Amino acid sequence: MAVKSSSEPGSTAFPTLLFNRVFEAQAGLQILLSPELTILAATDAFIQESMTVRDSIVGKSVFEVFPDNPVASDNPSSSILKNSFEQVLKTREPHKIEVFRYDIPDQNNPGIFLERYWVTSNVPVLDDKGQVLYIIHETSNVTGEVKAKQELFNSREREKRALAQAEQQRIRLERLFEQAPAAFAMLEGPDFVYRVLNNAYQQLFPGRKMLGLPLFEALPELRDQAVYDIIHTVYNTGETFEGKEVLIPIARYAGESAEDIYWNFIYQALYDADGQVNGILIFALDVTEFVAARQQVQKTADALHNFNRELERRVERRTHELRIAQAEALSQKQQLETLFMQAPSAICILNGPDFIFQLVNPVYQQIFPGRDILGKPLTVALPEVKGTAIPEILNRVYRTGEPYVAEDLPLMLARNEGGPLEQIYWTFTYQARRNGEGVIDGVLVFAHEVTNQVEARRAIEASAKQLQLVTDSLPVLISYIDKEEKYRFANRAYESWFNMKVEDVVNRPVQDVVGIKAYEKAKAYIHRALAGERLTYEAAMPYPKGLRHTRTTFIPDEREGQVAGFYALVLDSTEHVKSRKVLEKREQEAKAMAGKLANANQKLTHINADLDNFIYTASHDLKAPISNIEMLIEELLIELPTDSLTKDEVSVIINMIRGAVARFKNTISSLTEITRLQKDNQMSIATVSIADVVQEVMLDLDKLIRKTEAEISISVDGHTTSSFSQKNLRSIVYNFLSNSLKYKHPERKPEIKINSYVEANYLVLTVQDNGLGINDEQQTKLFTMFRRFHDHVEGSGVGLYMVKRMIDNAGGKIEVESQVNTGSLFKVYIPL
Repeated sequence: MAVKSSSEPGSTAFPTLLFNRVFEAQAGLQILLSPELTILAATDAFIQESMTVRDSIVGKSVFEVFPDNPVASDNPSSSILKNSFEQVLKTREPHKIEVFRYDIPDQNNPGIFLERYWVTSNVPVLDDKGQVLYIIHETSNVTGEVKAKQELFNSREREKRALAQAEQQRIRLERLFEQAPAAFAMLEGPDFVYRVLNNAYQQLFPGRKMLGLPLFEALPELRDQAVYDIIHTVYNTGETFEGKEVLIPIARYAGESAEDIYWNFIYQALYDADGQVNGILIFALDVTEFVAARQQVQKTADALHNFNRELERRVERRTHELRIAQAEALSQKQQLETLFMQAPSAICILNGPDFIFQLVNPVYQQIFPGRDILGKPLTVALPEVKGTAIPEILNRVYRTGEPYVAEDLPLMLARNEGGPLEQIYWTFTYQARRNGEGVIDGVLVFAHEVTNQVEARRAIEASAKQLQLVTDSLPVLISYIDKEEKYRFANRAYESWFNMKVEDVVNRPVQDVVGIKAYEKAKAYIHRALAGERLTYEAAMPYPKGLRHTRTTFIPDEREGQVAGFYALVLDSTEHVKSRKVLEKREQEAKAMAGKLANANQKLTHINADLDNFIYTASHDLKAPISNIEMLIEELLIELPTDSLTKDEVSVIINMIRGAVARFKNTISSLTEITRLQKDNQMSIATVSIADVVQEVMLDLDKLIRKTEAEISISVDGHTTSSFSQKNLRSIVYNFLSNSLKYKHPERKPEIKINSYVEANYLVLTVQDNGLGINDEQQTKLFTMFRRFHDHVEGSGVGLYMVKRMIDNAGGKIEVESQVNTGSLFKVYIPL
């Protein structure tokens, strides 16, 4: 803005337009002020630096254009500038302000100020009388230099704090590394030289020098094992390797033979500042006992390791040194946390006297899958521990610094928030954590849930106890003998055989228990069993208490291809041997007796044949005399006077005579049928349809069926048989069906079922009715000749006897099931 020239006294207008143009073109940051501090002119450089517009500032007070930043500080920047102006007006001498802060408004964001630092000089312009006519305000923006100095100062301070923090972290990690109950070692370079190892690691190999030696020089037996390739792979690829229950034969003492040791271990690459692998961190745990017995709780202390790096050089630029220090501290923290988080054991860090969960690794969290515990005090996250010994134990560790180890400790805890309490068994280690000054500030927890192992061990112990009870009750010797030929288990039977307690038998050599003579007889068999052969042998053993005949079985116990021992079962067969000898003698006598019986059987066969002939002859020869007697009686009745026949006594006698003759004739007829049955057995047989035979019999009994109103169901499924002649099979069916009709129950109609089916090697024919039935005693006499149980119907008592003979002759069998007033079921088993 141009200001018109004026020559009036006291006027502060700019002198000339030309001078105005010259002033605006000046290179410095200048403004021309009146004694009243009104802006009269401004250089282009000032307008640009202050981000203002000339027309908006000329004619205004400098403090109106550039007000104080209300949030900058309690001491307004305008007061410094105002004091300078006042001094120039008073002294009419130039005044310089060294570096001071004066923020300027952000023209693009009203209400926002931009931080600025300036070096300023105020020079008076005097008139001829020496009075201040103008003030030339010249300034320089030194914000960049000031902030650079501040950043440098802050950088140095941050560096100091970072170095102190890194050193404190290094000391803490070093102490944690050394105090950790787990085994750690740090290998350096491609030769894997032991640079750091804690006491736990050295104690794994108490008789071997390791520090400063390459891995495969300190432990040369590892060269031919899988770990050789594994550790090289980790070094070359940087990929972490985790091994669980890996068998690595190794000697704990130099010069001794290797022993089988199972390990849980982690190989993790270590990196230098440039991100290159320069070593291996080893976490190792001997789990041999856990693998061998599955009964001992794995006592592992996991993951603490030490990264102890020294700053090898100072970086010229402080900011770069700060980043390296912070990166190293962060890397150490991350690697430590990685070890915690990737460890196969449950780990947590309880911070402070309130035991706040500061870190919880996944394995620990998985024990309580439904509970949010991180960041909470122990008794808040798991309130159920309040009534247990845990708080007191933690307080003691925190107070004294002494570690605490618990094995198989039961605690009632809930796995899920609000869930039911359950008994969980723990094996854990509490280790005090110390800060850089050595003061305890927390507790490290290394825990294993061993509920399954404890329950398994108890189950095994119960099973072992039950097994001991069972084996003690058996009358045989049961034992386990190891490869050193010593008893590791024996049942109570050994006490009665060898006059010593079971406790005295266990751990003693076989020879000392059974005696030298008996051992010599068994030695070869023992060696065969220890060679892996399962065998059974019989021998007469000269035991100290006397000779015993035994039957012995050896069963090898093979574990991973090696015979660890064998199980022995020894049965006293002395009585068996004696019985066998007696049996052999009896067999010889039986053979002799069999010869005699064969002769006797042949004689009986002849006698039976003679008896059959006698029965046949007797029945044939008696027919004529009984017929004659019957005729003579009838003639006698004709000759007797009529009045004699009308007498009651004579009528009774005549009826008795006639009944006796009729019964005698029936007996002769039955005897004839029996002899005929024996001869019919010699007849040729053919395939006979059961259905056809049943239909024929029903036709024969049709009159009786209709009279009794019987209901008959038939299901024979087209079965046939070739075990009987058609005549005999008809006789069997006729007897069963007629008996079911004759011996029906008087209060109900007969219901008869005739079925057939195949069972095993028989065709089974069944006849079932709902008749009178018979009791159990009568069933035992049912098939006896001339045996009858009901007299209200006619019969000879030989029908079922003949049926039984027919079935027996065919190689079959007959069964009966009957109940009085319910009915009977007959089953005929016909060979196929």
